[in-house]
Amino acid sequence: MDILMSNWCKPVEEIPEKYIFSVEKRPGSHDFPVMNIPLIDLQNPNRPQIIQQIFDACQEFGIFQVINHGVPASLMEETMKAMKGFFATSPEHKSSFYSTDMTKKCRLYSSTLNYQSEDVHYWRDNLTHHCHPLQHHIHLWPQNPSNYREVVGEYSIETKKLMLRILEAISEGLGLKPKYFDGEIIKSQGLSVNHHIPCPDPSLTLGMPLHTDPNLITTLQQCSVLGLQVLRHHQWMDVEPNPAAFLVIPGFQLKVISNGRFSSPVHRVVTHSREARTTIGSFLIPSPEIVIEPAEEYAGDRPVYKGFTYEEFFSCFIRSNCEADAALAFFKNETNSKSTTLL
Repeated sequence: MDILMSNWCKPVEEIPEKYIFSVEKRPGSHDFPVMNIPLIDLQNPNRPQIIQQIFDACQEFGIFQVINHGVPASLMEETMKAMKGFFATSPEHKSSFYSTDMTKKCRLYSSTLNYQSEDVHYWRDNLTHHCHPLQHHIHLWPQNPSNYREVVGEYSIETKKLMLRILEAISEGLGLKPKYFDGEIIKSQGLSVNHHIPCPDPSLTLGMPLHTDPNLITTLQQCSVLGLQVLRHHQWMDVEPNPAAFLVIPGFQLKVISNGRFSSPVHRVVTHSREARTTIGSFLIPSPEIVIEPAEEYAGDRPVYKGFTYEEFFSCFIRSNCEADAALAFFKNETNSKSTTLL
């Protein structure tokens, strides 16, 4: 059977054994409650209110949605169409992008980068490529569909503007110095597209492992198909898709900069029995050499975490089986963390 699920014959009538999770890891067939995620209107003329809403959402939920965000609806639609179009191209075309080499700037893989060694596979294909600086990477992107580079190039510019706009509001909310989120701390921009074909029995599979985001910040454009779940109060909850909104997830680097005040939620993806699901994630990544540490303006003399380079953190993240909490534990300042409440 082809490694890439988007190359499989459709519809899939029986789940291959290698994709069936053990009983304790399966999502099961019960209904999940819907999470009431904050919805923030970025056109609200009351800027202090926007800043407070974002700040509160980062603390209490670690996730929120934004509307009136400035990214044209037509561009969002065209980008989603381009992504679905790519996954509908020939097996030969997609296979030319297949790679599990993390150093490759544009790669397509299935399940995870550990496909060959993992015990169970996740029900997804993933296309990942770098976006910034655009002129350094766009020539590596797919050319089929024919408008892919043009549309996704514009999309990457607009989503970066949105993420910077949100980071500026976070900076003001934390009382940080002007242009704190500038330069090396936002050096790289990536795009990650997950594509999940219909699954005969979603109760047995997972579309993506439970995880937290190791980067600085993520925006996610969902399609209309349910699938994303967040762990809140020890319970998995569905995130109702809103194709017109962007879901914003503060990454673990913001948790450190906020001295533990911000959270980054554990989330996963479940599969759907009748419809394919495609989502587009954009994210900002610090330079490997930059030191990430609690902001002095906010932490004072009681930092919860020691300073570390992003390269050091990501190495721990990989060694910890991509568990961000476990990776971050290596940099805990035990003296001060005992007296600080982490949300």
